[in-house]
Amino acid sequence: MRPLLRREFLRLAGLTAAGAAASGYALTTPALAQTPMTLRIMWWGSKNRHDRTIKVLEMYQAQNPGIKFTYEFTGFNDYWTRLATQAAGGNLPDIIQQDYARLVEWEANRLMVPLDDFVKDGTINLSRVPKVSIDGGRVNGKLYAVNLGNNSQSILLDTDAFKRAGIPLPDQKWTWQDFEQTVLALHQKLGIFGAGFELSDQQIWKSVYIGIGQWVFSRDGRSLAVTDDGPFVEHLKMLLRLQKAGAIPSRQQEISDYNSNIEAQPIVQGKAAISYQWSNQAVAEAAAGGKGRTFKLVHLPRPKGGKPSNYLKPSQFFSITSHSKHRKEAAAVIDFFTNSIEANRVLMAERGVPIAPKVQEALKPLLQPIELETLRYVARVQTDSSPLPPPDPQAFAAFQNNVFDPLVRDGVLLEKISPEEGAKVLRAEGNKVLAQKS
Repeated sequence: MRPLLRREFLRLAGLTAAGAAASGYALTTPALAQTPMTLRIMWWGSKNRHDRTIKVLEMYQAQNPGIKFTYEFTGFNDYWTRLATQAAGGNLPDIIQQDYARLVEWEANRLMVPLDDFVKDGTINLSRVPKVSIDGGRVNGKLYAVNLGNNSQSILLDTDAFKRAGIPLPDQKWTWQDFEQTVLALHQKLGIFGAGFELSDQQIWKSVYIGIGQWVFSRDGRSLAVTDDGPFVEHLKMLLRLQKAGAIPSRQQEISDYNSNIEAQPIVQGKAAISYQWSNQAVAEAAAGGKGRTFKLVHLPRPKGGKPSNYLKPSQFFSITSHSKHRKEAAAVIDFFTNSIEANRVLMAERGVPIAPKVQEALKPLLQPIELETLRYVARVQTDSSPLPPPDPQAFAAFQNNVFDPLVRDGVLLEKISPEEGAKVLRAEGNKVLAQKS
């Protein structure tokens, strides 16, 4: 489904969502606490995330008998299509899981409400949360989203597979040249894929340029800012070499076999030794992979002689939609996810490293090896990373869905056009989409 145009969002923002919401956590008046309410909440993720989130919602209901939840969850790609449909019907949930890349678009279309007043009055307690963990949820100075956990892009290594192959684990400062050699060697030694899906993802395209100190979009988001196509062309050529060698899945295999579900990842199935993902996904991948396996997280490869390709990012957020009638109560639920140690003993940093210091400290003795590895990895990134780039432009969804994925990513890796042609298409067609008024 195409992204909604601004005029459509503005029209829809005034509509009231069916099935209004609430929560009874930390309410300020007994009258609200005694009024039965149903709160709608929606998120994306793996089965592991679904199970943990539902348990926390059930915990909240038990502590607040007047509150009930109805919830929806899906994979990442289907999530945004479903939300667009609900926005068009004036029927958004009260609380939604939000992504950093979508904040500008959703704020511009007035589908989220500012949370600053709820922070000011203590409904959402961020008093001891570091500023760096809060500001990623701001747009034009206002807080629209509360960070559910810090994370960063990462490479997950199946350490047992590396041992079987007799190949040393890569250094945290490895390069893309090191990556290619490692992936080929793993494939040759083990007869499986060296690495799995998503190496042509738009996030990798961005990281290639972050590694040379550049951001891909102009300051106003109306055009591409990079002038040198060389780094992207070289990355695409590397993927073609690995694809032809059978060291990574072909683009056709990726399209047919992968739909954002963790369970479909080759590393989960023992069909690859390396997986690219955001660090908060490591817990779910390890859980899906089964007991008895060991994993390690390392930085993204960086350009030879370049800067870190990593940056510390909010993994995802909770936001309150403009369709919600019970915003203060919804804010109290967000506070519960943020500050309740009891709730976070269930969530166990699955969405990323919790932003509340007291929660981090309480969880450390309880963490499983992969959860502790995630915390350690994020701590390493904090000391070796590039600055957090701006949120993606308002037209980013159209840019990705209409240009980057079908014309460039598929065009090059399905070998319909060359990497050089793909870069030209990205620049020409991408600038057209970004320049359009929404």
